[in-house]
Amino acid sequence: AASLYSSGLQQQVATRAFATAGFPPPRLFDYETVTSNLTVADAIESVEAAFKALAKGKVDVPMPMHIGIEESSVAGPGDCHIKGGYVSATPTFTVKLACVSFYKNVEKGLPPGSGIFIVVNAVTGTPLGVFQENRFMTDLRTGAAGAVAMKYCSSPEQDVVGFIGCGAIAKNMARAAATVRPIKGVAYAIDGAEEFAAEMSAELGVPFEVVSSAEELCGKSDIIYTQTPGASTVLEKDWLNPKGVTIIASGSDQPTKCEIPPDVLAASKYISDLTKQTSKVGELRSALKAGVMTEADVHAELGEVVNGDKVGREGNEIIVVDLTGTGAQDAAIGQVAWDKLSQL
Repeated sequence: AASLYSSGLQQQVATRAFATAGFPPPRLFDYETVTSNLTVADAIESVEAAFKALAKGKVDVPMPMHIGIEESSVAGPGDCHIKGGYVSATPTFTVKLACVSFYKNVEKGLPPGSGIFIVVNAVTGTPLGVFQENRFMTDLRTGAAGAVAMKYCSSPEQDVVGFIGCGAIAKNMARAAATVRPIKGVAYAIDGAEEFAAEMSAELGVPFEVVSSAEELCGKSDIIYTQTPGASTVLEKDWLNPKGVTIIASGSDQPTKCEIPPDVLAASKYISDLTKQTSKVGELRSALKAGVMTEADVHAELGEVVNGDKVGREGNEIIVVDLTGTGAQDAAIGQVAWDKLSQL
């Protein structure tokens, strides 16, 4: 019996070694290759399709994993997020590792965030490509989600678009918004609004106005994108356009963050990207904690609006679209990246 066990074990080891040796190594796409070949426009169609599939239960999206790196003499501070997903009947799935808030990097001349996408063959389970994207692909798929939210949750006459926070994500939101309809931009940030407005106006060929406060921006805007670090709320209910406004919030992606006050959320038609996620790490979390909303108050997930199962804008209402970022979006941009860059 012992010899049979030993023989069987040797056979398993040999089979495993053969199987492992039979896979080619994944291709590595460096940051320059990724950033010079992908745009937010590449991602919009695939991300919209991913939201449709998500609402139909055709996406396997586990809850994100969060690793907190506490500050010490040898590490941190920083955070690591791991997300992933598989969209049914697509040839790949994606796992993403994103590191953020490593603020001590700035002292060393390094960015505070980095990250990779791993795109895996859904037939064989072998990694196809490793994309050193340093949050670039994450920002692209976030911008694409912003375009989908604007397309389905605002009306055609809503064309004054405000941006609270004017960093990399805001640029992709502006690029994405301009693919939906012609816009007039309004920008506010503690730092960088002038540069953002000048760059986006030149790139997109649309007018941009820089204002001195978030309150002024809210009074002028039909649609508001918020993409700040989420350390505190960025607007108030009394500031909002009485003709109706669509707020597309993407700054909250962990339990310590919040951009939108609970009373605004409670007064809104609230739409999540994924309710099981926004209730834990999104804007919805703060409204639940404050006791002003329950999950039953969620109007829809974005994919349900995209699919036509739930209605988007109706009249002069406040709509909040809570974008925490889903593994479905990561799977979508991963597929796009592999399809495009593997041909290089």
